[in-house]
Amino acid sequence: MTKRRILVSLTTSDNDYQLEQARAAEEAARKLQVEAEITYADNDAITQSTQLLRAIQVPEEDRPSAIIFEPVGGTALPQVARAAVNEGIGWAILNREAVYVPELRRIAKAAVFTITSDHVEIGRIQGRQFAALLPRGGAVLYIQGPSENSAAKERTAGLMETKPANIHLTLLRGQWTEESSQRAVRSWLRLTTSQKAAIDVIGAQDDSMAIGARNAFQEIESEIDRDRWLRLPFTGCDGLPKTGQAWVKSGTLAATIFVPPNAGLAMEMLVGAIQQRKSVPERMLIDPVSIPALPDLRARRG
Repeated sequence: MTKRRILVSLTTSDNDYQLEQARAAEEAARKLQVEAEITYADNDAITQSTQLLRAIQVPEEDRPSAIIFEPVGGTALPQVARAAVNEGIGWAILNREAVYVPELRRIAKAAVFTITSDHVEIGRIQGRQFAALLPRGGAVLYIQGPSENSAAKERTAGLMETKPANIHLTLLRGQWTEESSQRAVRSWLRLTTSQKAAIDVIGAQDDSMAIGARNAFQEIESEIDRDRWLRLPFTGCDGLPKTGQAWVKSGTLAATIFVPPNAGLAMEMLVGAIQQRKSVPERMLIDPVSIPALPDLRARRG
């Protein structure tokens, strides 16, 4: 008997969290004895939409039983979702809200649901981390995700809820990758205003982007200026054991936020719905955790 195949569509292969999502999906698939097919969209929403439609619009025997995907763009591809549901394909959305889910659940024969990290709470934790690092206030160079990305927007909104008024932000944009953040900081350093900026912390909405920022500062020719920037605390987000958490232990990052990968859980829920007819909730929210814990971070800075 042919194994059931679950298509896992991720945003980019140039991000530690996305690679961990792939690993989690593959590990769950092995345990559940199904096949996981991993694709990456190179941070391009059109590419992702095209990849998914190609997988849906093939003869029935070649279609995946379900699709797990983490959206690249500002929407969660409602037209593609409807096309999948119309063909009886399960549909699980990672780390994004999708207003169309309740409607599709009413007409779908297969499971349709979202599993998302609590991005607003991630932002709140980051605001508290900045407060712990700057008890007397100060300035943060803050590298956000893409402007159209709802996770980036929600993380910023949460940050603004808990950030003390005496901590001021200078905002840059990245694409959830080390290289994009390095380019953004490199460009900012060329501005006259950057030479006058009194920055106290470098914060990023993603660990990879925090490392990209460090790489940009390491390119500074003046040893005095380079060391001044690199002595600042750097913070990120995702907090995976082999990357973000390891970087905190080594001192490369002052803090991160652990965001548990959820592709494996999505795989378990879809397979349970397909094979055992288990019902699945419309939405699951995964809680993030500060690393180190906020009291420990305050103590270290003290």
